[in-house]
Amino acid sequence: MKKNKTLIIAVVISTFVYSLYSCEPGKPGSSGTADTVAVQDTSVKRGAYLVMTMGCNDCHSPKIMGLHGPELDTARLMSGHPANEPFNVTDLQDVKKGSMIASPGVTAFVGPWGKTFAANLTSDGTGIGNWSFGQFKKAITQGKFMGIDEERMIMPPMPWQNYTQLKDEDIKAIFAYLKSTKPVRNMVPALIPADKMAK
Repeated sequence: MKKNKTLIIAVVISTFVYSLYSCEPGKPGSSGTADTVAVQDTSVKRGAYLVMTMGCNDCHSPKIMGLHGPELDTARLMSGHPANEPFNVTDLQDVKKGSMIASPGVTAFVGPWGKTFAANLTSDGTGIGNWSFGQFKKAITQGKFMGIDEERMIMPPMPWQNYTQLKDEDIKAIFAYLKSTKPVRNMVPALIPADKMAK
C-alpha cells in the first residue's frame, strides 16, 4: 500500500512539473509558436505605422495622378524609383547654385551631389529581400549604402541623419514590415555623381 502511495505521489509531482514546464514560452507543448506569431504580427503593424508616420512612402513609393493630385500607387508601395521612368534634367543652372529638382513622382532627385533614385525597399531580391537586419540598421542609422561598410554613403535627400538615435525595437519593427511587403521587382538606377552628369 505504501509503495502504491509513493507511486501515486511521484506521478502527481511529475504531472505538475510537466505542466509548469510546458507553459513556458517556446517550450515543447506550449503555445510558444502562437505567441511568436502574435509578437511578429505586432511588430509588423508597428513597423507599418512607423513607415507611414516617418514619411518613407513620400520618396520610396511611386505615385499615380488621382482626382486630388498625386496618390500612392498601392501596387508598387516602397518599390523605389521605377526603372522604366526616365528622369531627365537639361538645365542644371539652378542645381549648380544649390537647388534640388524632384521627378514628377518624387522618387528621383537632382542636386549638387548628382542624380539619386529612391531605393526599392520591398521584400524582392531587387529590394531588401536578401538583406540582413545588421545591413538595414547600418544603412538607416549610419547612412552606408546597402548597409555595407566599404560602400559609399547614402546620398540626399534620404534623411538618415534623422534616424541615428532610433531604438533597436523600432528598427526591427520597420525591417519586419518591409520584409513582409509584397515583392516588387524593380532594379532602381544607380547614383549618377555630379561630375558624370551632362554639363
